[in-house]
Amino acid sequence: MAQSGNIGVTTENIFPVIKKFLYSDHDIFIREIVSNAVDATQKLKTLASKGELKEEAGDLTVHVKIDKEAGTLTVSDRGIGMTEEEIEKYINQIAFSGANDFLDKYKEDANAIIGHFGLGFYSSFMVSKKVDIITKSWKEGSKAVKWSCDGSPSYSIEDADKADRGTDIVMYIDDDCKDFLEKYKISELLNKYCKFLPVPVAFGKTTEWDEKEKKSVETDKDNIINDTTPLWTRKPSELKDEDYKEFYKKLYPMSDEPLFWIHLNVDFPFNLTGILYFPRIKNSIDMQRNKIQLYCNQVFVTDQVEGIVPEFLTLLHGVIDSPDIPLNVSRSYLQSDSNVKKISTYITKKVADRLNSIFKENRKEYEEKWDDLKIFINYGMLSKEDFYDRAKDFALFKDVDGKYFTFDEYKTVIKDNQTDKEGNLIYLYANNKEEQYSYIEAAKDKGYSVLLMNGQLDTPMVNMLEQKFEKSRFVRVDSDTIERLIVKEDAKKTDLNHEQTDNLTQVFRSQLPKIEKTEFTVEVQALGENSKPVVITQNEWMRRMKTMSQFQQGMNFYGEMPDSYTIILNSDHTLIKNVLADSESNTAEALKPILAEIKGQEARLAVLHQEQTKKKPEEITQQEKDDVHQTEKTISDEKGKRDEIIGNYAKDNNIVHQLIDLALLQNGLLRGEALNNFVKRSIDLI
Repeated sequence: MAQSGNIGVTTENIFPVIKKFLYSDHDIFIREIVSNAVDATQKLKTLASKGELKEEAGDLTVHVKIDKEAGTLTVSDRGIGMTEEEIEKYINQIAFSGANDFLDKYKEDANAIIGHFGLGFYSSFMVSKKVDIITKSWKEGSKAVKWSCDGSPSYSIEDADKADRGTDIVMYIDDDCKDFLEKYKISELLNKYCKFLPVPVAFGKTTEWDEKEKKSVETDKDNIINDTTPLWTRKPSELKDEDYKEFYKKLYPMSDEPLFWIHLNVDFPFNLTGILYFPRIKNSIDMQRNKIQLYCNQVFVTDQVEGIVPEFLTLLHGVIDSPDIPLNVSRSYLQSDSNVKKISTYITKKVADRLNSIFKENRKEYEEKWDDLKIFINYGMLSKEDFYDRAKDFALFKDVDGKYFTFDEYKTVIKDNQTDKEGNLIYLYANNKEEQYSYIEAAKDKGYSVLLMNGQLDTPMVNMLEQKFEKSRFVRVDSDTIERLIVKEDAKKTDLNHEQTDNLTQVFRSQLPKIEKTEFTVEVQALGENSKPVVITQNEWMRRMKTMSQFQQGMNFYGEMPDSYTIILNSDHTLIKNVLADSESNTAEALKPILAEIKGQEARLAVLHQEQTKKKPEEITQQEKDDVHQTEKTISDEKGKRDEIIGNYAKDNNIVHQLIDLALLQNGLLRGEALNNFVKRSIDLI
């Protein structure tokens, strides 16, 4: 007998509430409806296994069908079906004292509703103007019934003509959702949400090539869109490396072969299965998160796995499946729960154990893949203290010759030769073998070992390791002269006096190029007659701060600062000595009165300062202050004259220009017009 009524809600319309609060997007309806069909089918399998089902279970494939003419999308199963009473229970009474109370009731107890035919079913109204349920229960003597609703609280229910058990959900697709009647769209959604459901799901028929017709034609064989026993549901002992590689291709068709994989399988204190892959990362573009797919009993939930998977492992690819991960009622969002933390800890431990075993069992293969693995392990050590504690035994250093060492192994290699006079162990490193070649060779000539640290996270790693390693410093090989990188004794002092140092410094300073956001300072050091005449270094601390500004908020100040380089003139080298001698002989006459005036004014200034130190600030007269100011100005003016004379001399000195340009060229700082001038000058000198 036909009847009608109202769905048991006290709001005017429950559906807008469901749409607003429970579902992240409309597409999810296909997952909910198909998952309900699968749930009903599995329940029938359970009944059959217990011997309660009197008839043969038969074909249990779930069918998804489009009828564009009728404007319907239908999902059919041969599961347990429903009686009229069950429809009343599961469909009509979805809330008790209003929609908001309903939401409050279930938001803390999501598992109580997930998998129940009821709430998930109502997602169909997000895309439908009307929905029919045609169902017949597996119970003996049950009659088929048809339930209809147009999205309002009103519904109708009547007898139906259905011979077989199970349920058909017929969705009359809304006018603004007609794309859900397109084959490509439904195929896309089924592939996303239903690809690994445990019950066969058919969408249309398979096709094969017809040689006569010269086209693909439809067969009468169901097109099964899912793999009911995906790799993570099988035992690792049954699987080969090729199986894992093939599954990876299925998940990520356009990706390169993975480095390693980890098969997760735990049943206590929570249930968790899955496979995590270490992908090959060629550049920053490849560093995409949201590549790990989360499933709940083979039903796709999300690819937003932050919280379940530790942050550093969100760069991995693969699948995690757990019925114990708490979800909200729409299976769309993760909820805070103690199990989530346990799962995260377990995954971290499992990853560390797997990497450690690979390292111990096949170190050669591990080293071959280290350059690709490095970013994952470094990220883990930087972001999780407990992972550092595990990873420090299998994390590697790589030197510029391509040799690999554990942290402890490398310490043993360098401790005898790379300990400074203060007892600090100095780790020398380069981040570009080609650009820093001469500095690397200079270090090697001293018997030093140089690490290659050219990874994306090596700068923050260096900062962290300096904190972890006792009495240790990391120094880039071009940050100072080779004599001062590892100071083992007091530095040799230059033989030049103050005037000579000032003269030589100004000769070179006056001819340095103007480079945007770049500053140069000039120093004179005694480096030995066999060392280079001019060396350029870059301060370790400032360079590191500038690099770190890319990683840490609040450090933008350093990022905006200019690059700072030091030009070091080797006073022991013949060329530098010759430049100084030539400069002195060509400028001595013009500089004599200026230098005398500078000396006199500096002596006077010293006397003025000495006299003022004997007085309290308030006792110093304005005339005395003006006298100091005027003396300082005179000194500054005279030095300006001196610098002009030296600069005029230096601009015509090809040796000075050549020495500067050679040093700049070696450090990749010679560009544009300056490079062109260098080439012309070099030809002229030849």
